[in-house]
Amino acid sequence: MQQVPPPAPYPTAGRTYRVQRRVRLGDVTPKGRLRLDAVARYLQDIATDDSIDGAYDDPHGWVVRRTEMWVDHFPKYLDDINIETWCGGVGSHWAERRTRITVVGGDAGSESTTTAAIETAALWVRVDLTTLKPLALSDDFRTRIGEAAAGRKISARLHVGRDLADAPAPVAQFTQPLRFSDFDAVGHLNNAVYWESLEEYLGANRERRAPLHATVEHHRSVEPGASLQIAVHELQSRTVLRLVDDQETAALIQLVTD
Repeated sequence: MQQVPPPAPYPTAGRTYRVQRRVRLGDVTPKGRLRLDAVARYLQDIATDDSIDGAYDDPHGWVVRRTEMWVDHFPKYLDDINIETWCGGVGSHWAERRTRITVVGGDAGSESTTTAAIETAALWVRVDLTTLKPLALSDDFRTRIGEAAAGRKISARLHVGRDLADAPAPVAQFTQPLRFSDFDAVGHLNNAVYWESLEEYLGANRERRAPLHATVEHHRSVEPGASLQIAVHELQSRTVLRLVDDQETAALIQLVTD
């Protein structure tokens, strides 16, 4: 199945925010490639830093509904990488954050050449931190990100579960133990932990390699004390992992490889 390209290109005008970091030992597999859950943590970090630097409305009042990653190739241990983010579009109560990861090339850390490695798009919903109910985007926020978004409208609909009711029985099932450290300051399972489930699948199916397109869609929050049951469905053109908590779907993960 040919991969779908990222939904919003690099902006020709407007705000972007960039940081540089080095891929560290705790971010990689035993083979030294950057893990997807580490990428998800990078995305969280730059989202917070950009929100604070840009003086956005309540930089902590956002939750992730969907994250997609398009991996051309994986950065490796001790690679220097640039991470750059911008707004790819807006809805009534949500915005899409596009983030690009490139590997720094050239001699002695020169930024003269870079290699595109990973493109991402995350749908963030603005919420009231007390009630966790969605809040409309403010006019001030729309003004700050509007030029980069270039008028692009996006939907918050989830798509991975389409036709899943007719999917064949799972080819594998396993339990993902949850730890105290997996839960974040909001008291919910941190969104990066869901990508660990996909890493477990990739570790057991080593023929699945980049380039790849992976999506995590969140259906309900997972609270402390939960136990995630994971069912793996192999469909004609994609693999879907269903993460179940208390007999309810908490998240769906989709993987497409060439």
